[in-house]
Amino acid sequence: MDSIFRALDDPSRRALLDGLYDTDGQSLKDLCAVLPEMTRQGVMNHLTVLADANLLVTRKAGREKLHFLNRVPIQQLHDRWMNRYTQPLAEALSALTSHLEGAESMTDPTYIYETYIQCEPEAAWNAITSAEMTRQYFYGTGVDSTWEVGAPIRYLAPDGSVAAEGEVLSIDPPNRLEITFLALWDPNLASRGTVRQAWVVEAVGATTKVSVEYYDVATDDPRLIDFAQGIPLIVAGMKTLLETGAPIVMESSS
Repeated sequence: MDSIFRALDDPSRRALLDGLYDTDGQSLKDLCAVLPEMTRQGVMNHLTVLADANLLVTRKAGREKLHFLNRVPIQQLHDRWMNRYTQPLAEALSALTSHLEGAESMTDPTYIYETYIQCEPEAAWNAITSAEMTRQYFYGTGVDSTWEVGAPIRYLAPDGSVAAEGEVLSIDPPNRLEITFLALWDPNLASRGTVRQAWVVEAVGATTKVSVEYYDVATDDPRLIDFAQGIPLIVAGMKTLLETGAPIVMESSS
């Protein structure tokens, strides 16, 4: 790394690397045009320093020697000295942007569960957002929200207690609902904070695909392990309710 830093310390050598980045495989004559104020010998000396740092390689082409940029050492320098410091900042800025905009994150979901239901998308959307419907398949809880961005969302148990709560991050009826989700039925899960959950509804031929996605949570996180066990039962209950009109009785939300 020391030889790379020394080679990059000179603006003329950086200009030569920029020239090779723009047009690779240049001759000494071509590179002299990058530094017109410098003698041919001066350019050769700089090229020697760059070659010693393995920042460029040369190949014979007839009577000429062509110079090619070697990107590998620069990538290694980036990984060793830059990426490790900039990545936490980039992650923090990304999280802040997502929170302020209340928009969908560009990151991929950690977990997706999906099923196909014989119904219209609007019926599936109503089942997701209607307290009367969720009480029949979501462990007896009734969902409560004004369904506006920034509005709170709660899942109320039959005794009036709050089983889960969160906030509406984005809403696009009847296609997508993204919320934060805090599991209050288990103190251990609640202590770990919220995750992002998205309900996605999509017409597929004569059926409707309903997907539940979880973001910002590791695969070995107890919250995701719990949700991955419970959400298939919840979605199966919604499917049965919409297709038959009969609810599935669930005893608890554990």
